[in-house]
Amino acid sequence: MSVRAALPAVVGAPGGRASSAPLLGGDTEPTLFELSRPGRRAWQLPTTGVPALAIEDLVPAPYRRDAPPPLAEVSERDLVAHFTRLSHRQFSVDLGAYPLGSCTMKYNPKVCDAVAALPGLAAVHPAAPARLVQGWLALLVELEETLCAVTGMAAATLQPAAGAAGELTGLLMMRAWHQAQGRQRRTVVIPDSAHGTNPASVTLGGYETVTVPTDPSGGVDLAALRRVLDEDVAGIMLTNPNTLGLFERDIEAVAGAVHDVGGLLYYDGANLNAIMGVVRPGDMGFDIVHLNLHKTFATPHGGGGPGAGPLAVTAGLAPFLPGPRPVRTAGSPGNAPGSADSPGKAGDPGSVRYGWEQPERSIGRVHSWHGNALVLARALTYTLVHGADGLRQVAQLAVLNANWLRARLAGLFDVPFDRPCMHECVVSAAGLRREHGLRASDVAKALLDEGFHAPTVAFPLIVDDALMFEPTETESVQTLEALAQACERIVAEAGTPGGPERIGHAPVRTPVRRVDEARAARHLIPVADGVSETSSPPTG
Repeated sequence: MSVRAALPAVVGAPGGRASSAPLLGGDTEPTLFELSRPGRRAWQLPTTGVPALAIEDLVPAPYRRDAPPPLAEVSERDLVAHFTRLSHRQFSVDLGAYPLGSCTMKYNPKVCDAVAALPGLAAVHPAAPARLVQGWLALLVELEETLCAVTGMAAATLQPAAGAAGELTGLLMMRAWHQAQGRQRRTVVIPDSAHGTNPASVTLGGYETVTVPTDPSGGVDLAALRRVLDEDVAGIMLTNPNTLGLFERDIEAVAGAVHDVGGLLYYDGANLNAIMGVVRPGDMGFDIVHLNLHKTFATPHGGGGPGAGPLAVTAGLAPFLPGPRPVRTAGSPGNAPGSADSPGKAGDPGSVRYGWEQPERSIGRVHSWHGNALVLARALTYTLVHGADGLRQVAQLAVLNANWLRARLAGLFDVPFDRPCMHECVVSAAGLRREHGLRASDVAKALLDEGFHAPTVAFPLIVDDALMFEPTETESVQTLEALAQACERIVAEAGTPGGPERIGHAPVRTPVRRVDEARAARHLIPVADGVSETSSPPTG
């Protein structure tokens, strides 16, 4: 019997009263609007004795709605039960392997959550003056210094809220730096295997994209790169390892060629998990480095976010960083001790050792306040728990796991670039398509029935019917073996009578069956006032 079938037929009805809302019919979960009943509340406030004021006396007419917003009215019991049931239908990094290539979805250590929940961190208002939040500022400064040590950069900002925000911030800094040199450049180079956010960020940054191909070994085609480099190029966006999971062996030559025309190198940090503690982007020649703390440093990711995408830069670019930045200030002359945001004299009791500083040529804020601070606290905890040797071991194990899986899958799928990979491996289901008419997406959906989250499919775009696995360092060899065996079962079934048809209908054991993706893309459900046409509007 399923968990849902074992639940009582009536749930969430206050006082045991039956509810007419369709609660547990089949595999469907009612929406909050279907659970809604007039007058129910998920909160209560104590009686204060303070007279209530009419909304008309508080809010001017131009800012008031003509009618209440169509919000669901539910009890706390119904609300908690609804989201708990939904959580039981989801896959997560806490449930099993999540080998989503190019996105580093690894287990999040719970010690980091415990630190972020400390009242001294969680209960602080972001507008508190520096003298009252010295612990927070010390944390932020230490994290910046740690990220600079890992990347080989001179200074950093913690403001960007995620990887794409870090990309845009880096491109805006690239633009500001060129303008300060009296140059107006128009193009940014990206490889044809780049992350999809790269060309999008280039466009948002006001540049045009120039694409260079991949050479037969899986790296940037150096000859093609040199042909497009000229004095109109602002820089190049790369990740190393690249999105094929391969190390760019010509990275120093790439850096030299770009720098020779006055361009900058931007490092997309999505794949930093493969090299941290082993080699630094700064030593490769990069000038701007973004880091995905929600990937490499194991903070919550995706729906469990928010993320964080700090940006680290060379000394020459530090004046352009977003501000204000947390800085060490102890002993700075000319500041009165005990003032709100200035340091005291060295040795003074109560002197403020940390404060805020606006970089000289800052591009301005890119995030309200100072970034997603509790995510930053988790990331620093992760680095302190591991230490320098632990971070190196994280990278080494990630690479070991990916190469183990690559070798294990080599007999099942085509391997487009037959050389050791880094943290992720890319294989192709093109042979399976030719023999049985199945695509990489069919394999991925069949893996859902096997209890594994699907790998990335159809990316990188330059690999035909790509399957991209990133096992990360947090999965054991037993888990990897189970994943490989699941792939073997799928490929074996494809060769049996009726097998392709069965796989073509997968998944069949998940709460949501196979979706008609083409139909879903072409026939969108219209939404009006936040309520879809398939939802029941709130009553009353």
